Amino acid sequence: MNRTLVLATALATGLAASALLAQAPATAPATAAPHSTSVAPPQAIPAKVAVIAFEQGVVATNEGQKAVAEVQKKFEPKKATIDTESAEVESLKKQLQALPATTSDEERASRLKAIDTKEKSLQRDVEEAQSAYNSDVQEAYGKVAQKFGGTAVKYAQEHGFTLLLNIGGQQQLPTVLWWQQETDITQATVNAYNLSSGIAAPTPSAPTPHRTTPAAPHK
Repeated sequence: MNRTLVLATALATGLAASALLAQAPATAPATAAPHSTSVAPPQAIPAKVAVIAFEQGVVATNEGQKAVAEVQKKFEPKKATIDTESAEVESLKKQLQALPATTSDEERASRLKAIDTKEKSLQRDVEEAQSAYNSDVQEAYGKVAQKFGGTAVKYAQEHGFTLLLNIGGQQQLPTVLWWQQETDITQATVNAYNLSSGIAAPTPSAPTPHRTTPAAPHK
C-alpha cells in the first residue's frame, strides 16, 4: 500500500505504447504492413533517432505526480486499517510466546486458532486492497499516458526525428513507438519475396451470389 511514484513505472509497457500510438497524428503509422502492393516504394532517409523513458516520463509530469498522489491519499484509510490488523496479529503472537509453561494445550490451541483466523483475514484484506490500488493506479496512469504519448510523437515530428524508441519500463530491448512512414519496407519485402519464390498469388475467391427468398404468393 505504501507506494511511491517510482513503482508506477512498473506498469506494462504495452499500455504506454498503445496509448502513444492511439494519440499519434495521422502521419504516424499505426500498422506496419499495408495490404496494397501499389504503395510508394520505401525510401532510405538520414536517421535521427530519439529515445524516451516513457513510463518514467509519464509519472514525472506534474499531472502524473498529482494523479498518483490522489490514489495514495484515497487508500490511506485502508492502509491504516491494515496496519492496525497487522499490529494486532503481532501482539497476539507475542502473548502466545510469553505464556507460562503451565499453560494447557487447550489454551495454546485456542490462541493459535485465533491467530490463524486473524492472519487469514489480514491476508485477504491486503490482497483486496493491493488489487484495488493497482487498478486505480493503472487507470490514473493510462489517462496521463494517452496525452503524454501524443505530445511525444508531436515533439519528435516537429524536431525532425525519424524514429522514437522507448527505453524505459520492464522490457530488455528498446520498443519502437513511432517511425517515418516512408521507411517502412514491409510491403516491399513481401513483394521481393513473392518475386523470388516464384509462387503465384492465390486466386481470389469468387463472390458468393446473393440469394433472395421469393415472396410468398398472395392468397
